[in-house]
Amino acid sequence: MLFSSKGKHRRPSKAARAIAVVGVTGAAAVAAPLMAAGSASAATASEWDAVAQCESGGNWSINTGNGYYGGLQFSASTWAAYGGTAYASTADQASKAQQIEIAEKVLAGQGKGAWPNCGTGLSSAAYTGSGSSSSTETAPRATEEQPASRSAERPAAEKKSTKTVTTPTGKKVKKGDGEYKVVKGDTLSSIAEAKKVKGGWEKLFQLNKDIVEDADLIYPGQQLHLK
Repeated sequence: MLFSSKGKHRRPSKAARAIAVVGVTGAAAVAAPLMAAGSASAATASEWDAVAQCESGGNWSINTGNGYYGGLQFSASTWAAYGGTAYASTADQASKAQQIEIAEKVLAGQGKGAWPNCGTGLSSAAYTGSGSSSSTETAPRATEEQPASRSAERPAAEKKSTKTVTTPTGKKVKKGDGEYKVVKGDTLSSIAEAKKVKGGWEKLFQLNKDIVEDADLIYPGQQLHLK
């Protein structure tokens, strides 16, 4: 997730907030323009892919309505502050390459902390491209009202819990780190209705796709996010 001026980047997560073709060819196409910008130690395309996988499940065009957009889950304020609106109003409407370009600028201005939980594997040296907006000294900072990225919104200790719960069949599934704990008899529909989740069960499903693989299957002990 990206941070605010206090040290968060995008959601600019809670991260920075690209190439239509995937694979070796796509990776080269993404890396080339970034490296050509003047930094031999900028984060690699594969590193940004890893951040996106952590932030959004690798979906570069995701918009679940939670205030964070695109593969790197930029906040609208971070995206705008680092020049992203030159490509699209929000990150989910921009290409993967464009999202990575803005992410490099956020990395230069705020460091890995813009993605506190998902950006730990990024190269320590940030992008220092020729554009004035990419300079660490001149790059605008995100507004304080909204974290730069989705991951920056939640405390580091709470993000991406690796704990599991055991299903009746003995299968282990992710527990999650949300504020609502599933009990026996719960369904996404009943939870959404009881907790007045705007958007109903579909919204609840989107918010918890990192732990809920099938909208019809949730298990006691799982902890779901309601917003």
